[in-house]
Amino acid sequence: MAVDTAPEIMGILNITPDSFSDGGLLMDDEMITMQISRMLDAGVDIFDVGGESTRPFAEPVSEQEELARVIPVIGRIRRMTDLPISIDTTKAAVAEKALAAGATMVNDISALRYDPDMVRVAREYNGPLVIMHMQGTPDTMQIDPHYDDVIAEIMDFFRQRIDWLAANGIARERIIVDPGIGFGKTVEHNLTIVRNIARFQETGCPVLIGHSRKAFIGRILDLEVDRRDCATAMLSLYCAMAGADILRVHDVPLTRQARQLASALHHCTG
Repeated sequence: MAVDTAPEIMGILNITPDSFSDGGLLMDDEMITMQISRMLDAGVDIFDVGGESTRPFAEPVSEQEELARVIPVIGRIRRMTDLPISIDTTKAAVAEKALAAGATMVNDISALRYDPDMVRVAREYNGPLVIMHMQGTPDTMQIDPHYDDVIAEIMDFFRQRIDWLAANGIARERIIVDPGIGFGKTVEHNLTIVRNIARFQETGCPVLIGHSRKAFIGRILDLEVDRRDCATAMLSLYCAMAGADILRVHDVPLTRQARQLASALHHCTG
């Protein structure tokens, strides 16, 4: 494994009462501000703000409720820093208003398949766009996911979506691919994705890995979600060495340590 540059750290801010890991923890203004400050102090590179849980079987959230959750947080981040802000949404109206409020990129788990107006928003706002692979929907994705060849099928999906986006005015240079760990995958599928990060570089796009506190870690190590940060950091080191460009995580300080170790190992001449 080898990495030429250190990956960026994307810090997760879930402004939801029901996210699988930190649901309800960031629903208070003071707690949100404290978490933003902690992430800044720890060296976060990108903030990822979401107002709707995408855990399996999560209840959908209305556009109005999602906006009420994310817009004030985006404004608060923007008053504290000029770092990039990603809006994690599948709704075009939410993305558009978040970008107007100070967000600089869109992270769409549906890869612009859910809302037909999202491609217009992405085209008009000339910033990075994350497209994720997901088999099924949050309601169905963990009901017996199956692939004949998980890497090949994800790669085919990315090629099709990138071609479709290019045909709709979205340059390849703006696209970031996320293979979607935990989104319609078994433990074995997730491990295969991690072991084959370099394959996704063949898309010609930066690769984002969202492994933080995911259920497959808990199943392998028999750990509850609030005890998975150390294992997440171990995987972050592996992903950094394997060539991931962005690590989307909850615990920024541990991920920064993992990134530093990966860099040290890469540059070691012994």
